Amino acid sequence: MVWVPPGTLISGAPWTQVPRVADAELPGESFELTGFHVDLYLHPNEAGALPTTNVGRDEAERLCAESGKRLCSELELERACKGPDNWVYPYGNAYQAERCETGKGGDSMTPNGFHGLCTSAFGVADLHGSVWSWTSSEYGRGTEGLVTLKGGNGTHGELVGRCSHVASRKPQEKANHIGFRCCLGPRNAAEVKLVVERGAPLRYRPDDAAHRLLFEQTIHALEAVGEGTTADRNGTSEGPAPKFFAVERVWLWHPLGNEELWLAGGCAPDPKAKRCGVFIGRLDGQALTLLRFVSSGRWQPTLSESAEARGLHIYGGDDIGAFRKLVEWDWGRVAIGDRERTKNHERWSKE
Repeated sequence: MVWVPPGTLISGAPWTQVPRVADAELPGESFELTGFHVDLYLHPNEAGALPTTNVGRDEAERLCAESGKRLCSELELERACKGPDNWVYPYGNAYQAERCETGKGGDSMTPNGFHGLCTSAFGVADLHGSVWSWTSSEYGRGTEGLVTLKGGNGTHGELVGRCSHVASRKPQEKANHIGFRCCLGPRNAAEVKLVVERGAPLRYRPDDAAHRLLFEQTIHALEAVGEGTTADRNGTSEGPAPKFFAVERVWLWHPLGNEELWLAGGCAPDPKAKRCGVFIGRLDGQALTLLRFVSSGRWQPTLSESAEARGLHIYGGDDIGAFRKLVEWDWGRVAIGDRERTKNHERWSKE
């Protein structure tokens, strides 16, 4: 087993960190944890052995107890992963897919110790890149009857491979991609309690003069604007002249719980035609941070919800005709899709 000494765990990820999951992670809350021992590998804690899977949470607890141990808590595994310096990943603050081979789908089961470089600063192996681990912690995010899972793998490796990442399942669920790891010593009582606030995915605010003015003041201070950025000094054919941009419409967007973004649509004059689009920003008190600009061409932009709250459609037009773009909240970033158009009133498709 590996000894994890007493120390401060900074749980979750601060609001400025990308990527992060606002409705599942604390915004960098500190916990003082006592020391404990943790298995070097996933159960059966043997190098080269395949992790024990297809067990529910209660059975995992029983198997740990049979060896005189207990199931680790959520925060204990986060501490074991982040190390003494509270790294983002087991190996540091910069994502390196090859270290734990994160970014893969499927069950991602590998023999214990297979990823020799996937070891935390405390010396704990395979905290990511293999199967998920049951914990003894209830999923304290405003839900009932769910248990927290740690570790694991997934197609979005930069997101899933972080020490703060979690998943949730019902305790009786059994799967070949869910295993467990045991701890020893008095259990740390600290648990995650996260209040999750949700709002309407997209809300138009026609009478919001205050936010229109705040956006205009912030936009006019920019030097240049290009598609996908709010401070492109070179500018692009997609960007308006910032100092002439007039905000006509404001929306409030909740792409997921505990995440609130503001959008401002408008246009700026051009010698040949208007240049229009949507600025996306986040408010911190009275300060507005602009995250992205999405061009709507020559047309005043309109918005609609997508299939998921994390996405919305921005509609515009150019010399050819109408188009739309899918904009998605990519766990802290704004992703802009390709232009889509319709032909003969058929469904939207990429150009």
